[in-house]
Amino acid sequence: MWGQGNRKDIIYARFTFFHHHRAMINWKVRLTGGAILCASLLLALPAPAQLPTLGDTSDMNSSTERKLGERIAREMYRDPDYIDDPVLDEYVRGIWTRLLAAARTRGELTPELDDRFAWQVLLGKDRIINAFALPGGWLGLQLGLINITASSDELASVLAHELSHVTQRHISRLMTQDSRQAPWMIGAMILGALAASKNPEAANALITGGQALAMQNQLNFSRDMEREADRIGFGVMTQAGFDPQAFVSMFEKLQQAARLNDNGSFPYLRTHPMTTERIAEMQSRQQLAVRPAHARPPDLVHAMMVGRSRVLSNPGIDGLRRYVSEAEGVTGAASQRARDAGIFYAAALASAKLREPAAAGRFVGKLAALTAGDAPAARLAELLMAEIALEAGDAARAASLVDPAAGGRPELMLASQARIRVGRAADAAQRLQTWVAVHPRDAQAWQLLAEAYTAQGQTLRSIRAEAEAQVAHLDYQGAMDRFKAAQEIARKARAGAGDDIEASIIDARARQVASLLKEQALER
Repeated sequence: MWGQGNRKDIIYARFTFFHHHRAMINWKVRLTGGAILCASLLLALPAPAQLPTLGDTSDMNSSTERKLGERIAREMYRDPDYIDDPVLDEYVRGIWTRLLAAARTRGELTPELDDRFAWQVLLGKDRIINAFALPGGWLGLQLGLINITASSDELASVLAHELSHVTQRHISRLMTQDSRQAPWMIGAMILGALAASKNPEAANALITGGQALAMQNQLNFSRDMEREADRIGFGVMTQAGFDPQAFVSMFEKLQQAARLNDNGSFPYLRTHPMTTERIAEMQSRQQLAVRPAHARPPDLVHAMMVGRSRVLSNPGIDGLRRYVSEAEGVTGAASQRARDAGIFYAAALASAKLREPAAAGRFVGKLAALTAGDAPAARLAELLMAEIALEAGDAARAASLVDPAAGGRPELMLASQARIRVGRAADAAQRLQTWVAVHPRDAQAWQLLAEAYTAQGQTLRSIRAEAEAQVAHLDYQGAMDRFKAAQEIARKARAGAGDDIEASIIDARARQVASLLKEQALER
C-alpha cells in the first residue's frame, strides 16, 4: 500500500498492517463509522510456485466483509479527491478486468467471492503515490501512482498484488485475529485513524488509550501473507499476459526514488526501503517467467493516459502552463513516439483547461498525426478532440466527433453531454436509459440521465435518476430524500396526468432503499 505519513506521528509509528510495514492512506476520509484495510504495495516477486496457500482462517464471512467495504467506499465517494473520469476509468478497468479473468482461470477468485464482492477500483486525483485494497473487493488508486508508471505492465503489477490480498482473504483474516473485537469496532478505529492522516494533532487524539493500541497491535499481516500476495499476484499478472519484467522495473524505480526523493511524494519509501537483494531476487525469478515472444510496440495508449492523469492530478495554472511549455519544443520524432504522444496529449488537455482552444487544437492535431495507424491511440485522440470542443462551448462539433453507438463509456458520456446542450436531450436519454439498465452502478450516467430528463421537463423521472445516482454511490440516505421528493410530486400529480408507471417504480425503489438504511442502522 502507498500512503502519506511522518515517523513522528503516533499513527505513522504504530499503525502497521503488514509485517514491519507502516503506512497511511492519504485519501482524506471523513470521521464516520466504517472500515478500511490498506493492502501493502510491496511488489516482491513471489516465492517458489510450489509453496502452498495459507488457507482461509478468517471467521468473517464474505457478506460481512462486503458491507465493511461498502461503508468505507461510501465515504470515499463523498471525498473531494474522488474522481470519475470515464477515459481513465475505462483504461484502468481494462487492466483490472484482465487480471480478474486471470484470477478466475487460476482458481484464485472463487465463484462465491466473484459474485459477492464489488471488484471496483475507485480513482483519487491526489498526486501522492498510493494504492490500497479495501474489504469486499474495493480498491483505491491515486492518480499519483499512475503518473509514475512507464507501462500498463507496471500498473498491472500494482493492481495484481492488491487483488491477491483480497482473493486470499487477508483482509478478513486480519479483522479476525482478535476475536474479542467486533469487526465494526475495528473498522471504526481504522477509518478514524486514516481520516487523521494529514492532521497529526487529530491522530494523537485518536490513537490514545490501551484499547486503541491493543487493536492496532492486532493489525499485522505476517510475512507469509505478504509473500503469498506477491507470489499469487505475480502469477495472476503473467497469466493475464503482462510482462513480468514490470515487477523489476517498478522496484528499480522505487530504489532510485529512495535515493533522490524525500519530499513527501514517496512516503512509502521511508518504511519500505528497496534493497539490492530484493531486486536481485526479483530479477532472477522473472527470468523464469514466460516473456512475450516479440518486442512490443511503443505503448502510446499508456503514455497518453499518463499525460491525462498528470493534468487531472495537477490542475493548477502553473502546472497546466508547464505541460504546455514542455510540448512546445517537441517535434514528434518516431524514436520517441510514445513519450511525445503523452506530452502532446497533456498539452492539448492543459490548453483546453486554460481556455486556450487554438493551442489545444494545435496540440491535438499533432497528437492525431502521431497516433495515425494505431487504432486505440487514434480513438483516444478523437475523444480528446471532442472533449476540447465541449470545453470550448462548441457542443455541436463535439456531438459530431463522437459516435454514442460506439459502445464505449467515454463516447456515451461525451455524446450525451453534447446532445443535451444542443437540444437533443431525448436522444441522449434513450441511450443513457439503455446503459444504466446494464450498468446500474454508474452514478455519472444516472446524473446525466437526470439532466436529460430535466431538459425535457420530465421532473419525476429526473428526480428518480438523481436518487439512483446516490444509490450508486452507496449514499442511501441521500437517495431516500430524493425518492421521498419524487413520491410527493407523484401524489400531487395523480389527480391529473401523472406518470403512474414511474411512480410505481419510485415506490418500489424507495422501499428497497429504506431496507438498506435499516441494515446500516443495525450495523452501527
